[in-house]
Amino acid sequence: MKELRLGSITLDNPFFLAPLAGITDAPMRKLCKEMGAALVFSEMVSAKGMWYGDKNTGRLLYARKEEAPFGVQIFGHEPDIMAYAARQIDKHSCDIIDINMGCPVPKVVKNGEGSALLKNPDLIYDIVSAVVKNTDKPVTVKIRIGWDSNSINAVEVAHAISAAGASAISVHGRTREQYYSGKADWSYIAKVKKAVDIPVVGNGDVVDGKTAIEMMRQTGCDFVMIGRGALGNPWIFREAIAAWKDQPLPEKPSKEEKKQMMLAHLQDLADLKGETVAIREMRKHVGWYIKGIPGAAALRGRINQITEMNCLIDTIREL
Repeated sequence: MKELRLGSITLDNPFFLAPLAGITDAPMRKLCKEMGAALVFSEMVSAKGMWYGDKNTGRLLYARKEEAPFGVQIFGHEPDIMAYAARQIDKHSCDIIDINMGCPVPKVVKNGEGSALLKNPDLIYDIVSAVVKNTDKPVTVKIRIGWDSNSINAVEVAHAISAAGASAISVHGRTREQYYSGKADWSYIAKVKKAVDIPVVGNGDVVDGKTAIEMMRQTGCDFVMIGRGALGNPWIFREAIAAWKDQPLPEKPSKEEKKQMMLAHLQDLADLKGETVAIREMRKHVGWYIKGIPGAAALRGRINQITEMNCLIDTIREL
């Protein structure tokens, strides 16, 4: 197999954990790395928050050495502030800076950030160029295929990103207006791959090892970024790697494996953030882990009422 590189970074396999706000913190990244993810990303970090010294930013930039290679994703719409954020991130132990130009959430879009930038390829060029010039790290950019079905411009945007000096581009196969509804259109990932010389990362509707390989086959993309497919399922990376190596797919995790993973996840959250926050944040993760288990809906209802660590541990053990 050919060497897999993203800028100056050499990677073990082509499968990445996508940056997900409120989800891809250090404990989540740790589990996905243990299952084989080649590259993991922080939660979304506000460049303007860094500019104003927001105390939450330091928490979002926290990473452990064993997470390497590790990328920090930033968002914003002002080239000078994005450049400032890049210089600040250079002081932290990360390997890649990713720019978010795909987030569809209204509170981000209304500020002209995230996927709102897809309306302005010239500004995209200016932002990417500013970040590239202010860091020695590889810079990647994550986009959607367009604002809506009437303004799909992924190829035009990709040209601007490549011309600005980015090391790779990630393409989610939906428009902003789709959010996460409907089906990701992988054909536009293929069009971007044909249009630019930098590596292309495919994203959208990868739910198992088979779909990860199918995305690479259909689009020719160099890497695959997995987001929602990893929720409650870090094992997806183990499965994707086996499929990529043309090896027999591992068995799906047993209930006992899931329980042990949940307990490890909970303990890591508690060690990092304290029990109160860990319990609150673990509720959503448990809901994802138990998806498909008989009685999952009732279990989620019970778990959402739990306020004590020991009670949550006992509930998980009794699953």
